Amino acid sequence: MKIMVCYDGSNVAKAALKIAKKHANAFNAQVSVVTSHESVSESKVKETERAEQDLENVKKNFEEDKIPCDTHLLIRGIGAGEDLVQFADENKIDQIIIGTRRRSKVGKLLFGSVAQYVIINASCPVLSVK
Repeated sequence: MKIMVCYDGSNVAKAALKIAKKHANAFNAQVSVVTSHESVSESKVKETERAEQDLENVKKNFEEDKIPCDTHLLIRGIGAGEDLVQFADENKIDQIIIGTRRRSKVGKLLFGSVAQYVIINASCPVLSVK
Protein backbone atom coordinates (compact mmCIF):
# COMPACT_ATOMS: atom_id res chain seq x y z
CA MET A 1 0.00 0.00 0.00
CA LYS A 2 1.15 3.55 -0.75
CA ILE A 3 0.08 6.46 1.42
CA MET A 4 0.66 10.09 0.50
CA VAL A 5 0.65 12.86 3.10
CA CYS A 6 0.13 16.41 1.85
CA TYR A 7 2.48 18.42 4.04
CA ASP A 8 2.93 22.15 4.54
CA GLY A 9 4.39 22.28 8.06
CA SER A 10 1.13 23.41 9.68
CA ASN A 11 -0.33 21.84 12.81
CA VAL A 12 -3.00 20.02 10.78
CA ALA A 13 -0.29 18.65 8.48
CA LYS A 14 1.59 17.37 11.53
CA ALA A 15 -1.63 15.70 12.71
CA ALA A 16 -1.88 14.09 9.25
CA LEU A 17 1.64 12.66 9.73
CA LYS A 18 0.57 11.00 12.99
CA ILE A 19 -2.39 9.35 11.26
CA ALA A 20 -0.13 8.28 8.39
CA LYS A 21 2.19 6.52 10.84
CA LYS A 22 -0.74 4.58 12.31
CA HIS A 23 -2.00 3.60 8.86
CA ALA A 24 1.50 2.67 7.66
CA ASN A 25 1.96 0.36 10.64
CA ALA A 26 -1.49 -1.17 10.26
CA PHE A 27 -1.22 -1.76 6.51
CA ASN A 28 2.55 -2.23 6.15
CA ALA A 29 2.57 0.78 3.85
CA GLN A 30 5.12 3.03 2.18
CA VAL A 31 4.61 6.73 2.98
CA SER A 32 5.33 9.62 0.63
CA VAL A 33 5.32 13.05 2.25
CA VAL A 34 4.73 15.69 -0.40
CA THR A 35 4.97 19.49 -0.38
CA SER A 36 4.03 21.57 -3.40
CA HIS A 37 5.24 25.08 -4.24
CA GLU A 38 4.00 26.73 -7.40
CA SER A 39 7.33 28.41 -8.14
CA VAL A 40 10.56 29.56 -6.55
CA SER A 41 11.29 33.24 -6.80
CA GLU A 42 14.01 35.17 -5.00
CA SER A 43 11.55 36.11 -2.29
CA LYS A 44 10.63 32.45 -1.70
CA VAL A 45 14.09 30.90 -1.61
CA LYS A 46 14.19 30.79 2.21
CA GLU A 47 10.69 29.32 2.32
CA THR A 48 11.79 26.59 -0.10
CA GLU A 49 14.97 25.86 1.89
CA ARG A 50 12.88 25.66 5.08
CA ALA A 51 10.48 23.23 3.36
CA GLU A 52 13.40 21.02 2.26
CA GLN A 53 14.80 20.92 5.80
CA ASP A 54 11.36 20.23 7.26
CA LEU A 55 10.86 17.32 4.85
CA GLU A 56 14.26 15.91 5.79
CA ASN A 57 13.28 16.01 9.48
CA VAL A 58 9.97 14.29 8.72
CA LYS A 59 11.80 11.53 6.82
CA LYS A 60 14.21 10.95 9.72
CA ASN A 61 11.26 10.76 12.12
CA PHE A 62 9.58 8.05 10.02
CA GLU A 63 12.84 6.14 9.62
CA GLU A 64 13.32 6.16 13.42
CA ASP A 65 9.99 4.33 13.63
CA LYS A 66 11.13 1.96 10.86
CA ILE A 67 8.43 3.15 8.46
CA PRO A 68 9.51 3.39 4.81
CA CYS A 69 9.22 7.03 3.80
CA ASP A 70 10.24 9.24 0.92
CA THR A 71 9.76 12.97 0.63
CA HIS A 72 9.11 15.21 -2.35
CA LEU A 73 9.19 18.97 -2.81
CA LEU A 74 7.27 19.62 -6.01
CA ILE A 75 7.90 22.82 -7.98
CA ARG A 76 6.16 22.27 -11.28
CA GLY A 77 4.47 25.60 -11.95
CA ILE A 78 0.90 24.47 -11.27
CA GLY A 79 -1.41 25.02 -8.31
CA ALA A 80 -0.75 22.96 -5.20
CA GLY A 81 -4.03 21.01 -5.35
CA GLU A 82 -3.55 20.03 -8.97
CA ASP A 83 0.11 19.20 -8.32
CA LEU A 84 -0.72 16.90 -5.40
CA VAL A 85 -3.46 15.06 -7.31
CA GLN A 86 -1.17 14.66 -10.32
CA PHE A 87 1.62 13.27 -8.10
CA ALA A 88 -0.80 10.79 -6.54
CA ASP A 89 -1.90 9.57 -9.98
CA GLU A 90 1.66 9.34 -11.31
CA ASN A 91 2.79 7.30 -8.29
CA LYS A 92 -0.29 5.09 -7.98
CA ILE A 93 -1.04 6.27 -4.45
CA ASP A 94 -3.67 4.19 -2.62
CA GLN A 95 -4.64 6.76 0.02
CA ILE A 96 -4.09 10.49 0.53
CA ILE A 97 -4.04 12.07 3.98
CA ILE A 98 -4.44 15.84 4.11
CA GLY A 99 -4.97 18.37 6.88
CA THR A 100 -7.87 20.79 6.63
CA ARG A 101 -8.26 24.22 8.15
CA ARG A 102 -11.41 26.16 8.78
CA ARG A 103 -11.81 29.01 6.37
CA SER A 104 -14.73 31.26 5.63
CA LYS A 105 -16.54 30.95 2.32
CA VAL A 106 -15.02 34.26 1.24
CA GLY A 107 -11.54 33.01 2.22
CA LYS A 108 -12.02 29.88 0.11
CA LEU A 109 -13.27 31.97 -2.79
CA LEU A 110 -10.31 34.36 -2.65
CA PHE A 111 -7.51 31.95 -1.75
CA GLY A 112 -8.91 28.61 -2.88
CA SER A 113 -8.66 25.45 -0.88
CA VAL A 114 -5.96 22.92 -1.64
CA ALA A 115 -7.67 20.30 0.53
CA GLN A 116 -11.00 20.84 -1.19
CA TYR A 117 -9.38 20.44 -4.61
CA VAL A 118 -7.61 17.23 -3.54
CA ILE A 119 -10.74 15.74 -1.96
CA ILE A 120 -12.85 16.41 -5.04
CA ASN A 121 -10.32 15.45 -7.74
CA ALA A 122 -8.24 12.59 -6.32
CA SER A 123 -8.78 9.19 -7.88
CA CYS A 124 -8.11 7.39 -4.58
CA PRO A 125 -9.60 7.68 -1.09
CA VAL A 126 -8.72 10.89 0.80
CA LEU A 127 -8.68 11.12 4.58
CA SER A 128 -8.99 14.68 5.88
CA VAL A 129 -7.61 15.54 9.30
CA LYS A 130 -8.37 18.63 11.36
